Amino acid sequence: MRYLICLVLVSIAACDGRPENIALGTLERSRIAHTATVSEVVVALPVLQGSFVKQGDLLVKLDDTLQRAQVSKAQADTARAEANLEKLRNGARVEDVAAAVAKVAGAKASLIESEANYKRAIELRKSKTISEAERDRILSVRDSSRASLQSAEEELRKLTNGTRIEELHEAEALLDAATAVLASENKRLADLTVLATRDGILDNLPWNLGERVIAGSPLAIVLAGKAPFARVYVPEPYRVRIHAGDELVVHVDGLEQPLTGRLRWIATEPAFTPYYALNQEERSRLMYLAEIQLPDDQAHLPNGIPAQVELP
Repeated sequence: MRYLICLVLVSIAACDGRPENIALGTLERSRIAHTATVSEVVVALPVLQGSFVKQGDLLVKLDDTLQRAQVSKAQADTARAEANLEKLRNGARVEDVAAAVAKVAGAKASLIESEANYKRAIELRKSKTISEAERDRILSVRDSSRASLQSAEEELRKLTNGTRIEELHEAEALLDAATAVLASENKRLADLTVLATRDGILDNLPWNLGERVIAGSPLAIVLAGKAPFARVYVPEPYRVRIHAGDELVVHVDGLEQPLTGRLRWIATEPAFTPYYALNQEERSRLMYLAEIQLPDDQAHLPNGIPAQVELP
């Protein structure tokens, strides 16, 4: 029975006329998925599916009303932080200093009057012209005048000495934080306008105009590149014979003349069972995934068409 099975396999192999130096596969393009960063309503779909797009073309636009309000708030916070820092750097105004000087002068005058009243009260108390309680009240007024003068002098000193370095550092940090928030809000606003990041074909628009998208879902699928590449599986015996940059002959179903492509990438690991688990005969069946880029003038070729690549 085993002998019969071997005869059948040998017969099948003998009938297979396919050359051994052929790698089989299909034409493909890099698939780029532009995803939604937030859940908003689609307000514009200016490009039809299947159209060729260039880098920077508008693909999808989401409602940005709420995000524009967030940007405006962040701009106001940044402006306020800038004004506060500028105020601290410039120091007190001349008018504020003049008012503080006048306040000190008034406090000094009040203290002089209070001191005189207190001295007079002491003499009157000795002659028992006023009561002890009246003398204590006048003393309290004198002490209050002293405290007012001290407070006015400290306020004047604060204005004339300028802003502390710690306050400047704090104001600078607040401005940096506000600027960072503004940049973040502007980035979120920009993400609501989906632009093509590469030239290619707009393959799919999963959402319709007026629908509210789900955050993280694809908004537009672009098949990047002018011409497709042939994604094929290279048999193990030919792996060491080809390298990135080599020119290879590509046969595409439906085209009478073969094309010349350039190997842009080939895998370093086999696509199937690891080589160390196989014997020499089985290793010859390993396949290495490779991509052969076709010339730009073949941009009309669609994805999914079978292709065969001649191996040296």
